[in-house]
Amino acid sequence: MSLNRRSFLRNAGLAAAGTQIPLLRTFAQERRLGPNDQIHVALIGAGGRGQSITKSALTLPNVKLLAVADCYDGRLAHSKEMWGNDLQTTKDYNEILKRSDIDAVIIGTPDHWHRKVAIDAMAAGKDVYCEKPMIHEYADGPLMIDAAKKYNRVIQIGSQRVSSMIYIKAKELLAAGAIGKLNLVQGHWDRNSAQGAWEYTVPLDANEQTCDWPRFQGAAPKHAWDPERFFQWRKYKDYGTGVAGDLFVHLFSGTHFITGTNGPSRAYATGGLRYWKDGRDVPDVLLGLYDYGDWNLELRVNFVDGGEESEGFTFVGTEGSMEITSRGVIVNKVPREKGPGMSIGSFTNEMQARLKADYAQKHAEDAAARAALIGTGVERYMAPAGYDDTADHFRTFFNCMRTRQQPTENAVFGYRAAGAALLSLLSMEKGTVVHWDADAMKLKS
Repeated sequence: MSLNRRSFLRNAGLAAAGTQIPLLRTFAQERRLGPNDQIHVALIGAGGRGQSITKSALTLPNVKLLAVADCYDGRLAHSKEMWGNDLQTTKDYNEILKRSDIDAVIIGTPDHWHRKVAIDAMAAGKDVYCEKPMIHEYADGPLMIDAAKKYNRVIQIGSQRVSSMIYIKAKELLAAGAIGKLNLVQGHWDRNSAQGAWEYTVPLDANEQTCDWPRFQGAAPKHAWDPERFFQWRKYKDYGTGVAGDLFVHLFSGTHFITGTNGPSRAYATGGLRYWKDGRDVPDVLLGLYDYGDWNLELRVNFVDGGEESEGFTFVGTEGSMEITSRGVIVNKVPREKGPGMSIGSFTNEMQARLKADYAQKHAEDAAARAALIGTGVERYMAPAGYDDTADHFRTFFNCMRTRQQPTENAVFGYRAAGAALLSLLSMEKGTVVHWDADAMKLKS
């Protein structure tokens, strides 16, 4: 079955409308957007991810990029190459926030800047699209949630699968009982190349004149100029959250969205640096187990294997399994046999015959039901070729800006997903199980 994009968007919008919360509009400097007004955005943090998601945002109608901020001259120059010489470029994002004609900012900075930039932007009357993970440390979450409420801002976190037609279909299937009662979720994201392991290219002109190293460091611990820390920041705890914040958070976001849960109650993680011993201080292999009460989550990230990159989920239930990939959803229905089965091979032939007849009589309905499912066990729901879930995530964001409603992946959702992901690092650091109150969004002693 092909997921029809037009009907999908219509139905998904109707389903989401019931959960969105109206917001007040109180800022004199805020442009009041009509249904067809052009939305003006700025990009803060124009690295590879920042540029990529902005390109997706600009594929949507009535969206215009007015400004870009970044700490490296080369990225500011390339932004003008891509988006025109009339684009404002600056190393100081505060210059952008002063503009009254900018409606929203896209935050693609390192993790340690997410909280400050987001709160500054919301205080300036801007709506915020913030890349995942929402937080760098636990203290960030409540502050960002409070700021969204205080300034009545729309904020969406950038785990794009929450707006994906694939994940919305998986949520629908699970709720409809396609695989029975859920008991296990397995997720993985393996990146088996140097680029996948954040060995990003350092440009030849990288120096303290072209890169604003003090501004990049911000409130992080101070180090002498280091081009690898600047361009490969995900390798260091000072600026990022390792594979937990880069990749586990996507898997948590997808799991929480599909299941409708707020997070695990406890977690245990292990792993280590097995291959990329290049000065980084975060693991390249990470394994985690998480308790959700009636079911468990198992996650894996591996940067060591030399095979192809792969990511996906398997949801296991009492009546089958559901596989989720970047292409679609595959349901494999394997109904659980209601009867106990038979172990009769050691008995006489006469006794075996009697037992078979007795079993068939007692479990006739079960046999008929299972027979009716022969040939219908596998269902496939595939997204169109070239489907861009990031564009759909921005469509959600821009629609919420116009309606003044909060998206599904608001600051509360984003904090719960990132908070769960960071349990993995905390568990590794302590070498023990850690506990989390997902409803209250607090660590438990």
